[in-house]
Amino acid sequence: MAKKPTPSVALAVAPNARIRELITPEGVDLRLQLAEASERAAAFLLDVAIMVGALIAMTIVVIVVMILAGVAGGQAGFEAMAIIWLLGFFVLRNFYFTLFELTSRAATPGKRIMGLRVASRNGAALTADAIFGRNAMRELEVFLPATFLFANGHDVDALLSTLGIVWTGVFVLFPLFNRDRLRVGDIVAGTWVVKTPRRRLLRDMADTDFAAHRAFTFTHAQIDAYGIKELHVLEEVLRRYEAQTVAAVAARIRGKIGWTRGDTEGDGDFLDAYYRALRGRLEQKLLFGKRRRDKFDTA
Repeated sequence: MAKKPTPSVALAVAPNARIRELITPEGVDLRLQLAEASERAAAFLLDVAIMVGALIAMTIVVIVVMILAGVAGGQAGFEAMAIIWLLGFFVLRNFYFTLFELTSRAATPGKRIMGLRVASRNGAALTADAIFGRNAMRELEVFLPATFLFANGHDVDALLSTLGIVWTGVFVLFPLFNRDRLRVGDIVAGTWVVKTPRRRLLRDMADTDFAAHRAFTFTHAQIDAYGIKELHVLEEVLRRYEAQTVAAVAARIRGKIGWTRGDTEGDGDFLDAYYRALRGRLEQKLLFGKRRRDKFDTA
């Protein structure tokens, strides 16, 4: 008797050095294109520029307020500016990256400009723990050694400055010496940075041509075969729309729900219709407080 495959996520290296094949537990092959080290560096520099711009704007606002209050200038004004920069930079460097990567886009403004996003290496959903972990490591990778590099020579001796330079060099160049262009934070958190697919969903639900889907009438039992997790995977398949993947996923869903394929039925039309039916069913159930996480959830 053949042994059933375990629903684990498998990773394999595709012929292209920047392409990774990621097989989800649902059997969907999602090809991911890794970001180059230069793209990641450019995104980081853009984010730093945005952070500095935010500090400058905040400083200008405070200076205007101080002038209106008649307390600008002198030692008190200089100390106020120093406090603003220290506190502002502390808040930005600790929360800027984390808050933006916690959004559905999983990307900071710099990454979005470069067409990048953070993703989990095991194919699972990106968790808050992973995002906090990868960004906490940035303090050790970048900001802590940077304090040694830019510190006053009277406060930090030559040995510590040298160690800071070596430390910075190791962490900055680390992505160049591993195949997946991972920084230490990515290794700790189990993440990587990939190119964001630019293909849009075939049609939005508001623009659906319902006449094209009249042949697809699914029962509640057929729709309830999957949950929210599978809906997201199906949406990704439709966004990428690779013919082989679409055909494979359509065949798997047909077998799962016991659907008999018609003579004129296209794989893309079938997946599009099932996606919309599943999405509508899940949204309807959410109105009654029922949230089905995946196909194993009995809710």
